[in-house]
Parts: sequence; C-alpha cells; structure tokens
Amino acid sequence: MIFAAIDIGSNAMRLLFCRVYVMDGKPHFSKEELFRMPIRLGEDVFTIGKISEQKSEKLITALRGYSELIKAYGVEAYRAVATSAMRDASNGAQIIARIKAETGLNVEIIDGKNEASLVFSNHIEEILNPRFAYLYIDVGGGSTELTLYFNNKVVAAKSFNIGTVRMLLDKVEKNEFEEMKVWLKRNTVGIHPLSAIGSGGNINKIFKMSGKKETKHLSYDRLKGLYDMLCSYTYQERIERLDLKPDRADVIVPAAKIFLTIMKNADIEKVYVPQIGLSDGLVHEMYDNHIKKLSK
Repeated sequence: MIFAAIDIGSNAMRLLFCRVYVMDGKPHFSKEELFRMPIRLGEDVFTIGKISEQKSEKLITALRGYSELIKAYGVEAYRAVATSAMRDASNGAQIIARIKAETGLNVEIIDGKNEASLVFSNHIEEILNPRFAYLYIDVGGGSTELTLYFNNKVVAAKSFNIGTVRMLLDKVEKNEFEEMKVWLKRNTVGIHPLSAIGSGGNINKIFKMSGKKETKHLSYDRLKGLYDMLCSYTYQERIERLDLKPDRADVIVPAAKIFLTIMKNADIEKVYVPQIGLSDGLVHEMYDNHIKKLSK
C-alpha cells in the first residue's frame, strides 16, 4: 500500500509517496518519490506577519499539482500539515480554507508539540541502543524541535522558534537561544553519554557532503569543520563550487550553527543522520492508524 504525506514548511514544501509492505511480520517503509518546492513562506511571515498574495498563488498552484499526483497514485491515505510559518501567519486560517476550496486538500496547521511528536513517529527508537540516551533534533526553516529519548521512552520534548529562515532574516528573538540552552541544561543534566539524531534537509545534505559511508553519524568536530568550510564560501560559491541549490546554499549555514549550538550545550559528541523527517513521521502514523482500524 502507498501513503502520501505533505509537509508545508517555512522554507520548502514536500510531497512524499511511501510504499509500506510487511516482511517477516514487520512493516518496511520504502520511499517511492519525493517532490520538493522551495516556496519559502517564512520570507513573508517572519517579516510582514502574513503570507502575501504572490506566495499564496505559488503555494496553491504547487498544491494543485500535488493533489493530482495523489489522485494518480491512488494512495491508501494522505495527510497534509503546515508548520511554523503557517501557524505564525495572521492569514494562515484563510489560506488553509482557500487551499481546500481550490485544490480539495485538507491541510492541518500543527503546533510545535505536535510537530515534535510527528517527527518522532518514525519509530527510530526501534533501531536505537536502549542502554543509551538520544536527543532528536529536527531543524526547519521556522522552528527547531527537540525530543529527548531515555530509558526507552520520551522524557522531554520542546519546540523553539529558532529556524534557518528566521535566522537569515534576523527574526529570532534574543531570548529564544537562551531558553533553548536552559532547557537543554535542565533536561540533559546527568544523562551521559548522550547522542543526537538529526533530521531535516540541511543535516541530510551536510552528511552527504561529508563523504562518510561507513557510519551514519558525524562527530561534533567533523560537523564544526564542515560548518567552517561552508562559511569560507560566499553564497554564490556554495552554489557554483559545492553544487548546492540556491534555496539550500543560504539556509545550510544557520542549520549547521543550530546543530552545533545544541550539541555543545548538551555535551553531545556525535549526531546520527538516518535521513528521515516530518513527512516520514506522517507516513508512519498513517500506517499505524490503518492497522488499528483493521484490528477493530
């Protein structure tokens, strides 16, 4: 069976088609297709407080295409969510209503707590060592979600309005980083060793750039070296010499800085990069709900 997930973020929006099949009694998730559009809603919302008509038209045009693809695939179910930029937009509710009217898609605006929960719905805990503790870090354009996993359960989770697009626009409140640092210190004290699990397009790209294949993690020092390398190039040079997309070449620098800040304040030596994100979490939740309905 195939499920579809739409993630409308502050930097880009994604449509994931994922096939789920059962083998040896366990579900396996295989990504069929991923479509990404760099709408960058945060450019409007974090500066003028709402989504402009120009961005709205671009968003709805793209979603109209996504809707047709979902119909063509004949999916078992789909779910569409909008995160930081849409929930901060003064006209977010009107845009959601317009999307429904013009594309037929039901889009939910989810809060930071729900977003953190969905990101962790990937069942990443199934491949973790239960003897260790992990901090799940999801860095987006408008917010960063942190989920602390210890003793086989989630013990703390928090969303912060610290995102790559917000940082580029200098729209992160001064106390937000301090609040995050305090939260990290308070919730990770006495937990050692602690490793990170990174999700989001930027950490996935940084991991690919590292050239590491034998392991699925980056050390703090290696990440710091890659950050320094990225900073040594201009925006244009990152596009031309590092072959980064224009909408990735700018946000990748603040993304690396966010990861480094979190790792330093939580005394984390390495970050695992399983290359999963919010859309994957949506698929896992849809599959779980599908199985629950069948068992009734």
